[in-house]
Amino acid sequence: MMTIKTFPVNPLQENCYVVSDDSKECIIIDCGAYYNTETQAIKYYIENNHLKPVHLLCTHGHFDHAFGNDTIFEAYGLKPEIHADDAPLIADIAQQCEIMGMGLDYDRETPPVGHLLTDGEEIAFGSHTLKVIHTPGHSKGGVVFYCESEKTLFTGDTLFRMSVGRTDLPGGSWTELMGSLEEKIATLPKDTVAYPGHGPKTLLAEEFSMNPYFH
Repeated sequence: MMTIKTFPVNPLQENCYVVSDDSKECIIIDCGAYYNTETQAIKYYIENNHLKPVHLLCTHGHFDHAFGNDTIFEAYGLKPEIHADDAPLIADIAQQCEIMGMGLDYDRETPPVGHLLTDGEEIAFGSHTLKVIHTPGHSKGGVVFYCESEKTLFTGDTLFRMSVGRTDLPGGSWTELMGSLEEKIATLPKDTVAYPGHGPKTLLAEEFSMNPYFH
């Protein structure tokens, strides 16, 4: 059984997830921790529960999902794993911050990408696997991570509870996002629980029936 710990971090309240199982191996998904107190809380949780981080996964390359990658790299030697189409994004977080004009400074060194994710590949940790599903739209290289055995889906900014990610940023495409929802997300079991990049978790059955973007 997987244990999922959610850390809402940075001014945009992005959800960083630490996912583990009985093996004590864990993965970190979208470490957007910006403040030192946030990174310390994540590391304390990992160390207090005697977890061994084995993957640093990125649903996409936007700054609010990647602020803390340097801290994870320094602490555990993990390099971010991301789809090739978003590798250029994650390489220049400082420029993203400047473009967004939110008053957030980023002067830390971004760790190099460790692995380029591909559609359909499986990421293993402990006794579990996550399937990588390419879902462009919010960004070119957006992906979601699906654990079939636990009926759990980490959706990044592709899908939120009763909403979807914005498509007005560079690389965004409304047509592609709608295609990702219809051709990828809508094919998954209705009893799958989705953990988004912002906001509360949700059940796909509720999204299929009430989220206006599925109609």
